[in-house]
Amino acid sequence: MAANFWVSTQRLHWQFSKEKLANIRKRLEDEDRGLIQQYPLPERRLLSIYFNQQIGKLGRRMSVRQQALATAQVYVRRFYTKVEIRHTNPYLVLATAFYLACKMEECPQHIRLVVSEARNIWPDFVSSDTAKLGECEFYLISEMNSQLIVHHPYRTLLDLQSTFNMSQDETNLAWSIINDHYLTDVPLLNSPHVVAITAIFLALVLKPSQSGLQNAAAAVAAAANMASSASMQGTPQSRVDKIVAWLAQSDVDIEALIDCTQEIISLYDLWEQYNDKVCKEQIARFVKAGGLDK
Repeated sequence: MAANFWVSTQRLHWQFSKEKLANIRKRLEDEDRGLIQQYPLPERRLLSIYFNQQIGKLGRRMSVRQQALATAQVYVRRFYTKVEIRHTNPYLVLATAFYLACKMEECPQHIRLVVSEARNIWPDFVSSDTAKLGECEFYLISEMNSQLIVHHPYRTLLDLQSTFNMSQDETNLAWSIINDHYLTDVPLLNSPHVVAITAIFLALVLKPSQSGLQNAAAAVAAAANMASSASMQGTPQSRVDKIVAWLAQSDVDIEALIDCTQEIISLYDLWEQYNDKVCKEQIARFVKAGGLDK
């Protein structure tokens, strides 16, 4: 296992620029333009909200810890950079990613139990045949080139909690923001430490409420710009000032911090458009039409 993110397969093979990620997805779409036009899907982040909720249901039924669920979400996002979603049964992919993530995060679950619980949640889409999940597991591993180690922002958050004198409410909010970033492309775009620092900054600006998101984004961008100019003088007057001063002395990529903030803020803005029923119906259309639930 690569304990160091900087030499990990995650950084070397699964961290992209926005342009490269867009080109990868465009190639996939161009290969199946007719299928995509025949079966339209919600905006990618809305679909990610739906997937997150489905994985969460499975995790709660089996009392699996958050990091394994986060790893499963990363697997799903990586897998769908290689495979067009309309050629798959997303419910089987979700169950398989969950099963594989539990193995990798050292909380393994028996395959029969995973299949049983998945059938309880999605009876119309998951077969009782455990071999189907086993085959899908090999498919996921192959498409991800056996690069299964995922580094998460949670450890950095806990390491910096005392540095910035964060209350438990603030830490919980930052943890929640980290959970939410898995619904965006941020795990494929930014390093875990950038995500953690973004979450801390947003938690301190937002406090324990989720209001004033645009103001928070503006505050983070302004503070990051202050840090990049290294213009801080004197003793910091607040914890936000303390983060700014800390950023000015660190090697953190300020542009990446701002981009990460904007991605998370835009997710919260978009969330109001989420419709569970629409996601479920549109997925069911191509799964049933293609016989992918068999």
